[in-house]
Order: sequence, then structure tokens, then C-alpha cells
Amino acid sequence: MHLGVRSVVDGSPESALNALLSSANELDLVALNAILDGPADRAMVVIHRGPAKGARFLIDQNEVAIGRSTDSPVFLDDVTVSRKHAVIEAREGVFTLRDLGSLNGTYLNNQTVSESQLATGDEIQIGKFHLLFISKKN
Repeated sequence: MHLGVRSVVDGSPESALNALLSSANELDLVALNAILDGPADRAMVVIHRGPAKGARFLIDQNEVAIGRSTDSPVFLDDVTVSRKHAVIEAREGVFTLRDLGSLNGTYLNNQTVSESQLATGDEIQIGKFHLLFISKKN
């Protein structure tokens, strides 16, 4: 049973990233470019649609939890998000998104996923939140 309404936006992951970069202020551009040009073991997710738009979360550990629990490094405060909703795992510069059995599911580029590798520009949807995944450019 999915309680949240998923909205679908046309466009490739690259176009979503370009839109974010073109609308970012100077401070946000510095942070985004530090990830895009930085080490392969760091990434970031940015809320680009939904509540808390513009919030940025650094992915700099082997495992970063996403959820409604205040203990989650990526804290998404809405009833459409499970307390322990998903996790991003980092292994040798490869980032993987894994759903933790959430009620409303985890979506990657408008497809429901239980586990999937991430690439720069991918859109993660968790509840009402649309997060853009950003990592080092290849």
C-alpha cells in the first residue's frame, strides 16, 4: 500500500543535474562543484523538489541512513517516510541505494527499487521528497 502520490517529471538524470546547477546560488555551486570535482568516496543528495527544497546531505560514510528517525543522517520529516526508510552504501567509490522494507517504497528515476547502484543525476524519491544524487564526475 502506497500512501504518497508520486509525481513524474520527464527528463534525464543529466537534465535534472543541469537544472539544479543553473538555478543554484553561488554558495550552493561551491558545495556542488566540490562533490562533482572531489574524491570518488564522497557524494551528496540535494532535495530539489518537495518539503525542505534545497537541503543538502553529505554522503561521506560507508553507510548513510535515510528516514524519519531523528537519528538518520538524511532526516526527512514527513509521515510518508518510514523511520528507517532506506540507506545509501558506499564501497570503493560505488554508491548503492537500498530500501529497508519501507511502507511507501523507494523510487529511483521513477521506478520502484529494492536495491540499485546510483549515478550522478539520479533522482531518488522517498515519500514527498525528491532528492538528486551527486557524486564525482566520470
